[in-house]
Amino acid sequence: MKNWKALILILILVLSATFAGCGKETAENPEESVPSVEKLTLLNTKIEVASQMDELAAKYEQETGIKIEIINVDPSADKQATLKGYYLSDQMPDIIACEASSFANWDGLLVDLSDQNWASRTDAAYKDATYGTVGFPYTTEAIGLAYNAEILSACGVDPASITNPESMKAAFEAIDAKKDELGIKAVLGYSSEPENLGWSAGNHVFGTYLDSGLDRADTTYIDLLNDGGKFDDQRLAAFADMIELFNQYSDPDLLVTGSYDDQVLGFASGKYAFVTQGSWIGAILVGNDASAYQAAGSFKVGMVPYAFQSGMETILTSAPSWWAIPKEGQVEAAKAFLQWCSEDTAQQILVEKAGFISPFKDCKYVASDPFAAVISEYLAAGKTSSWHWMDMPESLGQNGFSFAFNKFANGELDKDGFIKELKNIATQWYSKL
Repeated sequence: MKNWKALILILILVLSATFAGCGKETAENPEESVPSVEKLTLLNTKIEVASQMDELAAKYEQETGIKIEIINVDPSADKQATLKGYYLSDQMPDIIACEASSFANWDGLLVDLSDQNWASRTDAAYKDATYGTVGFPYTTEAIGLAYNAEILSACGVDPASITNPESMKAAFEAIDAKKDELGIKAVLGYSSEPENLGWSAGNHVFGTYLDSGLDRADTTYIDLLNDGGKFDDQRLAAFADMIELFNQYSDPDLLVTGSYDDQVLGFASGKYAFVTQGSWIGAILVGNDASAYQAAGSFKVGMVPYAFQSGMETILTSAPSWWAIPKEGQVEAAKAFLQWCSEDTAQQILVEKAGFISPFKDCKYVASDPFAAVISEYLAAGKTSSWHWMDMPESLGQNGFSFAFNKFANGELDKDGFIKELKNIATQWYSKL
């Protein structure tokens, strides 16, 4: 009788150990059979394509039976703080989104994806010297001074002529002179609002100081900045002249306190000739703001460089962020999803529906996004610079420099004061690192 009880106890222990072992998936043993997965979670920081991401998730569930829960993060939120909150509460998504400066937050915690099929089909993966390929690229985006081609044409402004500060100013003046006649509200839709839109001026617009006109591998000005917060005085003064021009010709209702939605809707509605947002707003023009864009004639768009000095012929292009897989999640299932995202079905949705510019060499789809052709032309001409603002210390642009832009816009600072404020913010920020 005792022997039977012993055997039963042993059997229970063996079965318990077996079931416990089947319940956990690890990155260290990828060759083991993958347990069944019902749901994966993905952090989406591209809120402007939330509906398209839902469509992507639905298609994957239809093909595999695995549900993809999309966690959308508002563009005004501190994305890494949000992610750290998930991590600390032990609710880390299976797939996260990181900008270049954010990967350092997760050193050693992300899966090396170097051996994945998709990694050999793109040059845009995020690679870490220590941890390998840790970032999956899902799009290429561009930062340039976006414009409404029909307004420029009506004002006799050739966008190809905007190659230096003088021609930019002349274009603004020509459009401003016909503003009432054309029924537009302002020459430019630019906002310095720092609390919710600080990433725009603090990262993207400031990023043009770091990279406009440079070869992609040229790190002159980001290296100078990262050396304790230093600037090139001549270049910074020319940049400040451009921002002063923006302050003068932007929609006053948008300049100091405006929102991202107001800014993009104003451009989509044909109220502005130019807007200081990048190619990502194309998805909104044909998405959430489609009715306004259609009512404005579905005008042709373009981009000119932020030419605050002569000879600047480049727009800034990069993968804006990457998807990565935390080691503690459902690793093999997450890998399978990313591989699927690089292939035909998902690429069609991401390119044709979300308007993404595919980073994969074998993608056969072309985005209907209004800015897709613009980016392709600059890429083909080799007239692109990199996004070295992503190599600034985390939050320096969004929570630091953005406030200098706002003070300059609201009149609290003049041009010289703006330059001094940028320098002070940088010096103090780097002193605390």
